[in-house]
Parts: sequence; structure tokens; C-alpha cells
Amino acid sequence: MTEAFIVDAVRTAVGKRGGGFADEHPADMAAHVIRTVVKRHDLDPEAIDDVILGCLDNIGSQAGDIARPAALAAGLPESVPGVTIDRQCGSAQQAVHFAAQAVMSGTADLIVAGGVQKMSQYPILSAFTAGEPFGSTDPWTGCRG
Repeated sequence: MTEAFIVDAVRTAVGKRGGGFADEHPADMAAHVIRTVVKRHDLDPEAIDDVILGCLDNIGSQAGDIARPAALAAGLPESVPGVTIDRQCGSAQQAVHFAAQAVMSGTADLIVAGGVQKMSQYPILSAFTAGEPFGSTDPWTGCRG
């Protein structure tokens, strides 16, 4: 059986809600990572068989198949497909597993796999940041705190 290897690990810097990456599109953030891997290893973009990205809850600007626009934004040829996996908190890990399985089965030789997530897209603690005590009101009585 063919072996699969993780050749590199690249990521963007970590930001905070409303911080330096607030206006950055998730596809552009993922594209930066893809371009870095291609440049760092002097890869022929034509040799990439697929881009598989995990993304928890595809909403807002990361809705749909975020892997495809990320691949195109990274300058990969139109012939390189992209697919997005949503397995909640394990999405990026699942993307890496699917990539490894494709290589091990012989259906692919080179896949860019990982994850993209822009937490500013999520309404997590939105009530709390809007001033609701403890982040919410009582769902049965409507009372705060």
C-alpha cells in the first residue's frame, strides 16, 4: 500500500474578534497558506490533485465550498478541484484523513489539505458582546441574568 506523508504545516496568525483579520475573507486567508506551501516547496501547481479543506459551519463569507475559491485565489489552475468538509470541530482533521486516504488508494499523488475558520462569522457570545448579562436571557421567562 502507498504511504501518505504530511510534508508541511502552515497557518495564519491567530487574531481576535474584530481584530486585524476581521475584514479578511476566509478564502484569502486559506489562499495565503496554500501559496506559502507551494512556494516553500517549489511545487508545480499543476501537480496538485485536489484541495480539501475543513470548515466548521459554513456560514457567511465561508459558506458553500470555501476550498474552491481558496484554491483559485491562491493562483492554482482551474483544473485543480476543491472540496470542503464539515465535520464540526474535526473538520480540518477529517480533510487531512480524506487526503491521506486518496493518496494511499492511489487515486491522488499530491493534495493540499487543512482547515479554514473565521470565528468572527459566528454568533458565539453575540448576546454577551451586546451587553446581555451572562450572554443570554432566560429562554422561558425572557428575564435577564
